[in-house]
Amino acid sequence: MKHLPMKTNRLLAIAALTFGLLVAGCGKHASKTASPPPVVSVVQPIAREVVEWDDYIGRLESPETVELRARVSGYLDKVHFKEGKEIKKGDLLFTIDPRPYQAEFDRADAEHQRAESQADLAKSDAERAKNLIATKAISKEDFDTKTKTYTSALAAVKSARAAMDSARLNLEFTEIHAPIGGRISRALVTEGNLVSGGVSGAGATLLTTIVSLDPLYLYGDADERAILKYRRLSMEGTRVSARDKEIPAEMELADETGFPHKGYMDFVDNRVDPNTGTLRARGVFTNADHSLSPGLFARIRIPGSGKYPALLLPDRALGSDQAQKFVYVVNAEKKVEFRPVKIGPMIDGLRVVKEGLKPGEQVIVEGLLRVRPGVVVEAKPLETK
Repeated sequence: MKHLPMKTNRLLAIAALTFGLLVAGCGKHASKTASPPPVVSVVQPIAREVVEWDDYIGRLESPETVELRARVSGYLDKVHFKEGKEIKKGDLLFTIDPRPYQAEFDRADAEHQRAESQADLAKSDAERAKNLIATKAISKEDFDTKTKTYTSALAAVKSARAAMDSARLNLEFTEIHAPIGGRISRALVTEGNLVSGGVSGAGATLLTTIVSLDPLYLYGDADERAILKYRRLSMEGTRVSARDKEIPAEMELADETGFPHKGYMDFVDNRVDPNTGTLRARGVFTNADHSLSPGLFARIRIPGSGKYPALLLPDRALGSDQAQKFVYVVNAEKKVEFRPVKIGPMIDGLRVVKEGLKPGEQVIVEGLLRVRPGVVVEAKPLETK
């Protein structure tokens, strides 16, 4: 075996020492960076006074609905409207053949004039008899006859005037005008058909229907639990009862979100329906653009509580442990704390936290699967997109 020169041995020793130092340094560095603290995204709860809202399903109805019926009988002469369109109060809708009623009015008018003429003649006779009886030129019996004849003539005038007024009404009823403004349905009777009239409505022919459009009512039903809650809140003074004062109401249709229609509650029924155990209430909503229609289903919400202070969090910050809701909070020592909380409803896309949190605390929103209580973390504010 050959011996290496001393210079070569010295170089090998230096290389081995250098390699050992490098390995030791790398080992120390690796031990320091092997397990960095997990990074989590945190938010601070938003402090706000909130009101809880209760949602119900209801149906829109028109405040005014008219079933238009004929008041006089006759043949339908003309339909003056376009079916399904909006109309104004007073618009002419139907005409019933007026000729028979015009003739009846003319006859009654002539009879009234004849009665007035006879009354004038009887009045003159009565006045002459009054002057003659003073001089005893006529007998008491003739005077009484002239006086009573005049009284009878006045009664005949009233009767003829009443008959004339009735004939005038019947003539006016041959033109059927819109009693309200709104949207009209189709004509249920077409021109040329015989219609039956009736002032009382019994047996009268239904011609069409009209519904008003602005405002509209929305009727909904609240169950017994909600009714009792509202009464308790009213007695405590934290929420006004709709029986005592108009309260705000909001509505959305089937294709809407965010309850864009604003209105108020103006009616609560006087008894609970024993068949359903619910109480009917009514909201009022403006419909100036006539975009809403009676009969549509809609969701309505009303205040279900008084105002109270609460903290709001994104719903994804909450975890569940059986029936208990909790959040993870990063404390001043950058350690994770388990915090049970009591939650409320969603408001403006955030979850109400009633108990368990304080303003200013950092709540973990992202990275929940990487942490556990007591772990040190690096907290960064949640980036909003």
